Amino acid sequence: MKFRVGITGQAGFVGYHLYSTLALKEQIELVPFKRSFFSDDKALATFVKSCDVIVHLAAMNRHEDANVIYETNIALVNTLISACDKEKVNPHIIFSSSSQEVNDNLYGKSKKEGKHLFMDWANKGNGKVTSLTIPNVFGPFGKPNYNSVVATFCHKIAHDEEPAIINDSEVGLIYINDLVSQFIKVIEDEIETKNIGKNSYELLIAPETHIKVSKILSLLKQYKSDYMGKGIFPSLEDSFEKALFNTFRCYVPEDHYPVKYTKHTDARGSFVEIARTETSGQFSFSTTVPGITRGNHYHTRKAERFAVISGKALIQLRKIGTDDVIDYYLDGTEPAYVDMPIWYTHNIKNIGDEELITLFWINEPYNEKDADTYFENV
Repeated sequence: MKFRVGITGQAGFVGYHLYSTLALKEQIELVPFKRSFFSDDKALATFVKSCDVIVHLAAMNRHEDANVIYETNIALVNTLISACDKEKVNPHIIFSSSSQEVNDNLYGKSKKEGKHLFMDWANKGNGKVTSLTIPNVFGPFGKPNYNSVVATFCHKIAHDEEPAIINDSEVGLIYINDLVSQFIKVIEDEIETKNIGKNSYELLIAPETHIKVSKILSLLKQYKSDYMGKGIFPSLEDSFEKALFNTFRCYVPEDHYPVKYTKHTDARGSFVEIARTETSGQFSFSTTVPGITRGNHYHTRKAERFAVISGKALIQLRKIGTDDVIDYYLDGTEPAYVDMPIWYTHNIKNIGDEELITLFWINEPYNEKDADTYFENV
């Protein structure tokens, strides 16, 4: 039996990653949500009736008036509860709370009170509520100056701006992929939660990494210097640094690619260095006849480079969940490469009249039992 799952805040940072990951699971049927549903009683009624599980992520994080944050977040909770009561439905509601609920600010207060409103609702009826208290989250596609210091730093550094450290404190962080895994385990009831009421449960999610803000900035500046400046892949053995690097790559401007190689030519012929890495991986090559397209897949954790050394190619990328296609034209007479960001489906097509030769590097040798390769046309 499939779980019918809806996500309020589906278009937000966490919502995007949760929705996109759940879409890969055969046992999950996703119920689409739009922000306008909260002001459309009929649409919200249809939504709550369609869901076995509702993940409530919709919330306001920042506003010049903290009272607006508090009032908005409480109103969203009450609106969702009212819709469930009116339609007499009792979905499992998974609430995204925050580690800030213990702090003396109105955002934290809105999260704490929202949690208790949901739990009161669950304990009075037959509904079930699980609250996840979440630390600071980082990952690809976070909104600069809104979601996290990591998003802000990545955007500024990749766009030649100098970030400012206001308070060089130690921050606790969790990577978005790992947070999404926690949500999915709760949806599938594969994780133990603390029972704090008749039908209410709580899970405190601890940060995976504690790191000073200045250390984050130092690593990101190194990525800018080595990766964007010299094309060098850093060591990806440490899980946090790999997550930070994959996050940074998603902020690299589109016009950074294709990157042309330095071609060394003499009487013997020519030599081109394809990739320098401080990590392991797999090198391979392909030949492609004219008119043929390869790829049309994406990865959620792998770093990959396409290097065209002979022939003419069109490399295309599209972020999952969007319609915008990025086109890069490469010609082997001037060898160049394009790196594939995670969560971007990509392909390569021979648009010339001769055989296309492409070299590939990816940071993980292929494992058919854990391929991290999902097929979707660009």
